[in-house]
Amino acid sequence: MPRPVRPDAVRSLAAPALASLICLAILLSLGVWQLQRKGEKEALIGRIVARSRAEPPAPLPARGDWNPARDEFERVRVTGTLLNDQETLVHGLAAGAVPGKALQGFYVLTPLKRDDGSLVLVNRGFVPTELKDAARREAGQVAGSVTITGMLRGPEIRTMFVPAPEPAKGEWFHRDIDGIAAAKGITVMPYLIEADATPNPGGWPKGGQLRVDLPNNHMQYAFTWFGIAACLVGVFGVFAWKRLSEDRHGAAGNPAA
Repeated sequence: MPRPVRPDAVRSLAAPALASLICLAILLSLGVWQLQRKGEKEALIGRIVARSRAEPPAPLPARGDWNPARDEFERVRVTGTLLNDQETLVHGLAAGAVPGKALQGFYVLTPLKRDDGSLVLVNRGFVPTELKDAARREAGQVAGSVTITGMLRGPEIRTMFVPAPEPAKGEWFHRDIDGIAAAKGITVMPYLIEADATPNPGGWPKGGQLRVDLPNNHMQYAFTWFGIAACLVGVFGVFAWKRLSEDRHGAAGNPAA
């Protein structure tokens, strides 16, 4: 007849069990969070796609009426004059500027002066590194009145992996609306316009860089966290079974125990 498991053996599993439960709770929480992020990403993609097709484009919201939750990704149209001498180049990578290639280069952010005197930054599109100098893309430095159609975007938040800007050197690594405006000594709207793919003279900058097919890998991430959680349960189950099995066998071999 098998010997019963000693209480001491059961108590010895308390600490590993508690640690495993804590880890299990964290893993399950991460899996659930990824499912929530999946729903949020799908809603965002649907919103961007729907607004990218909106006709006719909406007018720009007034400074005091800007509401990112409501207005971001709205398709808009604006007329004004590009202040090409005040453009800012932001380091970036474009996957679709040239078919089949991912190029390093810059996004060209240029203030657009409207008839009422207000300024709004326009991300005119991407240029490769060899066209950093505006003189090498002179045809794209459009003078006079222009009409631009695009989508509204709020300021881009700098993450821990993005280098800090160096305004004195003209080095920018994210679309920092307030920072760029301060460096230029101008006042702009609290948003910018991502220009659509309407060709510019000379072909550069290439607009339409805003992706509406955002990556949505959250289901895979959720399965990963849930899979690790299942492995944790299995590993602890095997560990506990071996610990208790060794205790029973040890007790059977030592009747005095």
